[in-house]
This record gives sequence, structure tokens and C-alpha cells, in this order.
Amino acid sequence: YYLARDHGITNIAVLEKGYIGGGNTGRNTTIIRSNYLTPEGVAFYDQSVKLWQDLSADFDLNLFYSTRGHFTLAHTDSAMRTTRWRAEVNKHLGVDSEVVYADDVQKACPQMDISCAGHAPILGALYHAPGAIARHDAVAWGYGRGADQRGVEIHQKTEVLGIDVEAGEIKGVKTNRGYISTRKVLCAVAGFTPRITKMLDIRTPLYIHPLQAMVTEPMKPWLDQILVSGSLHVYVSQSARGELVMGASLDPYELHNTRSTFDFVEGLASHMLDMFPFLSNAKINRQWAGMADMTPDFAPIMGKTPVKGFYLDSGWGTWGFKATPVAGKTMSYTVAKD
Repeated sequence: YYLARDHGITNIAVLEKGYIGGGNTGRNTTIIRSNYLTPEGVAFYDQSVKLWQDLSADFDLNLFYSTRGHFTLAHTDSAMRTTRWRAEVNKHLGVDSEVVYADDVQKACPQMDISCAGHAPILGALYHAPGAIARHDAVAWGYGRGADQRGVEIHQKTEVLGIDVEAGEIKGVKTNRGYISTRKVLCAVAGFTPRITKMLDIRTPLYIHPLQAMVTEPMKPWLDQILVSGSLHVYVSQSARGELVMGASLDPYELHNTRSTFDFVEGLASHMLDMFPFLSNAKINRQWAGMADMTPDFAPIMGKTPVKGFYLDSGWGTWGFKATPVAGKTMSYTVAKD
């Protein structure tokens, strides 16, 4: 989309093994924010949030972008110290974040048991007013349609079987539907990245963990905010359809698979009930998993590689959706300008 729109490059084939939006784009919990801790991370994601706010107009498509306010809950003194640190870094860089306390959290979300069943009482939170959610499918369709309208080819059900390299340079791509001659390849396939880099004998520090999520049956809107608890390993928001969209931490083992587990549902439901006991009769509608491509320092790998013409956009782990616009813009610049 950005190569075509910003750089006038339209001789592009998007190769998708499954269907557009069927990977991690359609398997995430759609939280958008910029309240990070490092100056580089805050600046990068703040640029992304600004791009997000104009994206519906860019696409001429309703993305159901909804600013909710994002609470990162603190249950311990050390978590409160980190909360103050993050708030100061955010403010210094012009990002709207502030420390709030238990009574502020209770006032914003009166339905919550602030004691969390006595296990982990909430002491305060980092409140990030620009925190938002969007409709992930609409985002995928918006980018896809925008690229298609500008002459980009999108090939679904097209699996990459091999990548040809001669004298250290990209020459072409073998697929299950034919051969493509090209001097540039951008790999942006999240948890499938090691399978592609293996074709080129490129080693990366990526390791793949499943990341699961689930939603309840739709219910009347009651949760306006996005709530995140690192101590309870819970994040939750309510979608435009009324479902509670919930996630937890990574599965604690390496696995190149998107299978779901009962253990995940049991653990997450238990922690949700610590915060919201009245949900005990809510039904779980469905659960799913994505494959998170993790790096040792939790920073993405973006840019050029030892193979000329082969570009990598990976290592987004659990925070890739919110970076979609800024990653697209920066990677398109790198591919266009080398």
C-alpha cells in the first residue's frame, strides 16, 4: 500500500499462503497505544497512533477505530515505580500518559473488584488516554483494497516454495502457482519467518511462541476502557459487537502451531473472575492462537539482510498490530530507497 501510494512503485506481487488477514492480523486483540518505556519505542508508536487516527479517511472505509483509554494496572509497589517511570518518559516525549490511583481506577470502571478477590489488590495504574481498538479484518481489507486499486497484484492461496539467490543477490521466487523473477523480496510473515529465512540460510535470533486469545458471547456494552494487568496476565476490551476480547501472556514453550488449549481458557477465565466476579455465567464463544515471533530483546528486526534485495520485517511478537501503519511506511521507504 505505502510503496504504491508514497513511492509510485506498483510492480508488486503480494504472496499469501492462505487468505489476506488470515494470519496474525486476524488473530490479535487489536489494542493500539504508544505508552512504552524507551524513548525510541514511544516515538515510534506515537507516530503509528497518529497514522491510525487518519487511516479510516485514507482508506475511505470504517475501521471501527475507537479511542477508549488504556489502563496498565499496578498491583505492587515495584509496578507503581515502573508506572511513574513510564509516565515521565511518555510526558517528556509529548505522549498523554499519567499515574492514577486505585480510587481513580474504581471510578473509571465501577464494575471491577479493585481487590482482585484479595489476591492482588490494585494500587494504581498508568492511564494512557489515546489507547484505542480497531476492527482487524477491516484494516486488512483496507490495505488490501488500497493496494489493489493502485495496481498491486494480490495472490492468495500462493505458497512460497523457494527463493533463488545468485552471487548473494535475489533472483526470483518459486511458488506453488509458478515462478516470479524479481530482484527484491520483503518477508513479513510473523511466526512463519524462520521457514522463509531457512530457504536463504539466514540465521536470526527469532523464536516462535503461540499466543492465545478468546472472546465471550456478545453482551450489552459496559466496559469502555482497555484494561491490562501484567500481574494477572490479563488484557481485555469490549468490541463494537459487544464481545469481551481477552488475552494473556505467551504460551511458555516454543511451538510453530496455532492450536488452542483448555489450560489457557481455564487460567484466563480464573483471572478475569478475580477482576469481574459477575462474569461467572458469561459464555466463551471461541478461542484462537497466533504465532508470535519473539526476539531476545523484544525489539523488532526491520531492514536489509546479508542477501542483497532480501528485506526482513519480523520480530513483532505480541505488539505488531499497533505498529502496522508506521512499519508499513518505514519498510516501504527502506525497500524503495534501499
